[in-house]
Amino acid sequence: MSKLLILLTFASAFMVLSASAGNVVCYFTSWTIYRPDNGKFTAADVDPNLCTHIYYGFVGLREDGGVQVLDDWELTGLEEMAHLLSLKDQNPNLKIVLSMGGWNEGSAKYSTVAADPARRATMVQSVLEFIDKYSMDGFDLDWEYPCQRGGHDEDKANFVTLLGELKSALNAKGLILTAAVSGGIASCKLSYDIPGVSANLDMINVMAYDFHGAFESWVGHYAPLYPSHLDETDEQKTLNVAAGIQYWLDSGADPSKINLGLGTYGRTFTLANASNPDLYAPTYGGGEAGPYTRQMGVIGYNEVCAYHSDWTRVWDDEQKVPHKISGTQWFGYDDEESLRYKVEFANSKNLAGVMIWSLDTDDFRGLCGGGPYPLLNTINQYLN
Repeated sequence: MSKLLILLTFASAFMVLSASAGNVVCYFTSWTIYRPDNGKFTAADVDPNLCTHIYYGFVGLREDGGVQVLDDWELTGLEEMAHLLSLKDQNPNLKIVLSMGGWNEGSAKYSTVAADPARRATMVQSVLEFIDKYSMDGFDLDWEYPCQRGGHDEDKANFVTLLGELKSALNAKGLILTAAVSGGIASCKLSYDIPGVSANLDMINVMAYDFHGAFESWVGHYAPLYPSHLDETDEQKTLNVAAGIQYWLDSGADPSKINLGLGTYGRTFTLANASNPDLYAPTYGGGEAGPYTRQMGVIGYNEVCAYHSDWTRVWDDEQKVPHKISGTQWFGYDDEESLRYKVEFANSKNLAGVMIWSLDTDDFRGLCGGGPYPLLNTINQYLN
């Protein structure tokens, strides 16, 4: 065999291995350009070689079904959309996807549009026009959540109808349709016809996080991989990554479409008693706000590693997640060790890959000594 043929054979094998490594879906959150100092995150901070898909989040939905730009200054004034799309010059295989919705959008408008054939048609056309204008590769719907938060019982069926119409129109143009869905079993039972959702999506991004947080009055890790012996009720035993993903699989979702949602942040608490830091210990609410995220009860990994490196780190070997403690402050988060376990879990279930929420709270500047994007690099290292 000639040297050239050997090289070509090796290159071909490498390309196949690279293509089969799995999805790494990364959310770019537009509002992070307004964060201070080293927390400011722009399209220029994205490493396009660590993600297979980058989602621009978010645009909103108008009452008539049209796409609503939530921050035109960020989108076009600062040319962040153009900068994001230019990343394909560095990685031609990268897919840029438009994401609509999110927690702050609520559910009521989506319920109204999904119930009306004329408004659904307007939505489909508006999405296609927006994607065509910016030469994007697909659309992601993050409706949080059908049948909840101002939605209606018929949302479950209407959601599948809406997805079917979007998928038909998008796929006809070579574009993909994805959706972010809940990883909580109780929420899933309310919101989703899972076989119908699976059939009408190209990728399913399961948000397997926010199982616990300052919205409760006790301590709990935001994304435990497995249950704890301290979980008592049947519902408590389901509030973990493994149970949520298994529910999607058991309910008829196609594993080759599922991306396991992973967090680069954590949720924090102020303990009622510093001498009792155990799971389900009483709290007085969220922990102190970080200098970048500036929100009580939430903290980015970049804040944890930069400002709390000297805090006591505790590894929960049952749940396969870490937390940090200092006085009355309790931070549950993900790091390289816990993400390795989660990625290996995704591999064991033959999932399509992972989804990351979000790029801006990884240590993207590499200020903590492990180089830029330690979490995202760990995810890429262990995926398949």
